[in-house]
Amino acid sequence: MNGLYVGITLIAAMLTGSGFVLQQHAAQQVSDAEFLRLGLIARLVRNRRWLVGIAVMTAGYLVQAWTLGHLTLSVTEPLLTTNLIFALLLAVPLSGQALRKTEIVGAVLLTAGVAALSLTRTVKAPSESFGSSSHWPAAAGIAIIVVLLVQLGRTRPSGLRATLTGTAAGLMLGIADAFTRRSVQIIDGRHPFHLLLTWPGYSGVLASIIALWLMQSAFNAAPLHASLPAVTAAEPTAGIVLGVVVFGDRVHISPWLVTVQVVGVVIMVTGVILVARAPIFRDLRLRELPHAAIERLQHPPSDYPDDTASPDATADADDLAAGHQEPAQDTEAVSQSGQRTLAE
Repeated sequence: MNGLYVGITLIAAMLTGSGFVLQQHAAQQVSDAEFLRLGLIARLVRNRRWLVGIAVMTAGYLVQAWTLGHLTLSVTEPLLTTNLIFALLLAVPLSGQALRKTEIVGAVLLTAGVAALSLTRTVKAPSESFGSSSHWPAAAGIAIIVVLLVQLGRTRPSGLRATLTGTAAGLMLGIADAFTRRSVQIIDGRHPFHLLLTWPGYSGVLASIIALWLMQSAFNAAPLHASLPAVTAAEPTAGIVLGVVVFGDRVHISPWLVTVQVVGVVIMVTGVILVARAPIFRDLRLRELPHAAIERLQHPPSDYPDDTASPDATADADDLAAGHQEPAQDTEAVSQSGQRTLAE
């Protein structure tokens, strides 16, 4: 039965990874001025690709919610990091670039790290449980770290801002995973509406909304390779911590198993970084330049505080959207031509 849960978790990872790519592809086209503003979401809801990405990701999280209630977080969270591999596969046709050896090695390392962590959970060995349901304030402690990361990232360059905000989003996703696990446990064998009478369900929804908002801001700040590693690494970190502290997930105390788990975590994180920093994540918009130019013409100049929507820039965008360029002319000749046209 555990094999079935593992397979379903991988399907959830495929859906969430695909959703991440589609969302980032849309979010980065919005002006940087919307970072951490509700206006960012207001603009994104008018983008069809973003809506598709949200729908795909939501489907992934619904599937993931079912497995979270039946497997320990220390098993499901590493498996969910494989969403990067599925994101990589989707990013290839969107960017038009081929995979490099670095990304392939990263994918292999990521898979090996997840396999090592999963295998250690099936070995019979001495273990301890430290968790208690009275330790939910640990989630509040992680939320405080989230606030600090967001505040720290506000004044940083775009790449670092995306990484810090992405880390905050990942931590909130880990908190949401813990609330989801508790919610599934509550309704297991009961009517789903029973969840409306409990606090974990509402807490899980709130944590998910905050995580979504932070994630879109991270996607908006910089290309995907700056934010996705942080999101992917932070979510299992928070989830595993809460799994041990709150739910009492058993921790193996055998020296060799602890060593294997530490090595597995290092390998997994290395694979995450190598995969997520692939150039194809940075260049997802290469095939959308004409479309982007047309979209810029549809926004008023006030949307571009950097004066990028000047008349000259608009003319260049028109030429780009039309698929041709006029020969360059001398500035004085252009001026004289304009005067003759007016005179006629």
